[in-house]
Amino acid sequence: MASSPMASSSPSQEPPPRESPESPTPPVAPVAPNLAFRQARGRRSPGEFAAAVRRAAREIGERVSCDARYIGRVEAGEIRCPNYAYERVFLHMFPGRTLADLGFAPRSAVRGRAARTTPPPEPEPSHRPLASQEFPQHHGTQGSQAPLESLKSHQTTPSHEFDPSPEVVEIEQYERHEESDVRRRAFMTGGTATVATASLTPFAAAPAAAQAGEAEASAVEEAVRRIRLLDDRHGADGLYRRAAAPLRTAFALLDAGTSRQATADRLQAGAGELAISVGWLAHDSGRFDDARSHYAEALATARMSGDAALEAHAFCNTAFLARDAGRPREAVRAAQAAQRAARQLGSPRLLSLLALREAGGWAGLGDRSGCDRSLVRAQSLFDSGPSDADPEWMTFYGEAELEGLEAQCWSALGDWPRAARHARRAAALQDRHFTRNIALYTAELADDLARAGRPDEAAAAGTQVIGLLDEVQSSRIQSMLATTARVLLPHRRANGVAAFLDRHGALPRGV
Repeated sequence: MASSPMASSSPSQEPPPRESPESPTPPVAPVAPNLAFRQARGRRSPGEFAAAVRRAAREIGERVSCDARYIGRVEAGEIRCPNYAYERVFLHMFPGRTLADLGFAPRSAVRGRAARTTPPPEPEPSHRPLASQEFPQHHGTQGSQAPLESLKSHQTTPSHEFDPSPEVVEIEQYERHEESDVRRRAFMTGGTATVATASLTPFAAAPAAAQAGEAEASAVEEAVRRIRLLDDRHGADGLYRRAAAPLRTAFALLDAGTSRQATADRLQAGAGELAISVGWLAHDSGRFDDARSHYAEALATARMSGDAALEAHAFCNTAFLARDAGRPREAVRAAQAAQRAARQLGSPRLLSLLALREAGGWAGLGDRSGCDRSLVRAQSLFDSGPSDADPEWMTFYGEAELEGLEAQCWSALGDWPRAARHARRAAALQDRHFTRNIALYTAELADDLARAGRPDEAAAAGTQVIGLLDEVQSSRIQSMLATTARVLLPHRRANGVAAFLDRHGALPRGV
């Protein structure tokens, strides 16, 4: 990069003869402290506020290394505009405020060029292309005993939080541990999802046998079904850490071995499906790195056992995760790999879902024609109807999910009215059993309506979602609802908007 004229000239040099006194070199503006940001920090110390920033980042799936020094630099005016990751976190922490409200300068003024209208996703550290990724060691190496006791938090000295109440102090004790992000929200909100985690205990409580048999293979398969059932009803938050225990036990059973090949095949398939289920709980609760690891674990299991159905499922979820994590090209590649694995399985409905995963990647790339081709293929395959070859895990995939995923595609392409039409159909078609999906589709509808300029309808849909949050705990849904609230802020006078914003603002932090 070429250095500036001011940096390259010495103090003794005369100004260049062509420079006119009417156009002097603009002086460097002195750094002004960011008083608005200092006011937003309130009575918290820089260290306490930095901890709050890190927690808020985890709530929306971001990862920032915020410390007291960073907060000090912002308040001193040294950081005039945060990067995109911090921007998303600050807007999440202070709904309704803009970067300007927080004392930051426009990005274009800081970088000397026009700001991007749509911030690109921040690159995630240490991610490599899927083809070259090293698969992690499976959880069976951590021992065969199901570690329910390991889920209990140890007492630590709590730090201060937004509200120094006893409940928040106890939450802070959770937050000193890696498991805190999901369990904190479940602890704060209570409700049925917290109770639902107890349903996983029977699968985690029994130690692994010396050698696995039919009973152990059946237990692994039942654990997969139970996790999926609980997720359908309550969402991922509060379930993730409990579900990790039976996963460790399943891989310990694989390590123990079995005397029959048929049982070994069932265990391989069951452990792989369990890894995908636990990965989905991590995915839906915003733990993208954990989800990526679990999906890679399932893919490794599929490759080692030559299980095309498990491989297609692992690639399917990997594509979905890549789309959500802002890696749309990887989403396209993973969806295409899933389709190659699934062609031999004879399930048009599975190929339909995988075409939708590919469509989501194309939409993320802004490729409308590629997205449209994949959507047409998905609809045609779906119309072929169900078959005996459809995998058991695809019970969620019906007409409602088809409409919901298409809504997400049009939303990514910025066609809000079309997205809203599909989201409305998805919510109306969804079986009442799938409470989480009803909340998801309705949250999608609220956001699409808000962006389509229909704030009153958006507020009504958002209010419906709030009514479901006692039953459903999903970081994805919570984040969508918070975004809708920000979009609706300028429309507070529209019918129903103020009431929705007040109800949303009254929700416990993290909901």
